[in-house]
Amino acid sequence: MQIVYWILVFLGAYCAMEFMAWFTHKYIMHGFLWSLHKDHHNKDHDNWFERNDAFFIFYAIVSITFVLLWKYEGFWAGLPIGLGILAYGISYFFVHDIFIHQRFKLFRNANNWYAKGVRRAHKIHHKHLGKKDSECFGMLFVPFKYFKK
Repeated sequence: MQIVYWILVFLGAYCAMEFMAWFTHKYIMHGFLWSLHKDHHNKDHDNWFERNDAFFIFYAIVSITFVLLWKYEGFWAGLPIGLGILAYGISYFFVHDIFIHQRFKLFRNANNWYAKGVRRAHKIHHKHLGKKDSECFGMLFVPFKYFKK
């Protein structure tokens, strides 16, 4: 039975990260930390790294903290929470940075309905180069209006 709880907590953490990605993007990245995020919308450098990558570091620290709470404080849910955050981060990196922004030249020919919808939604978001008026959403739960045949 404990494995069922572990799996449920892992999946809960993974899904909660979709909300956190949306919330962080809308209210923090396009809010008071726009100075870190703006180079993602408006390339003002020639470097492969962006200031926006600092958000990955933040969530990595949160994930590691939960794993350490499990290891050193006996907080059993710390491991599945930490791994759920890590799994979401890996998923986000593949979908957002590799698939959509092509930071590595992989998955260039993916053309199914989901791939097209995610790309379309992200283009709508990046249509606005400024801090305001940019529609924000998560990575996995993109509004259905973007999935056209």
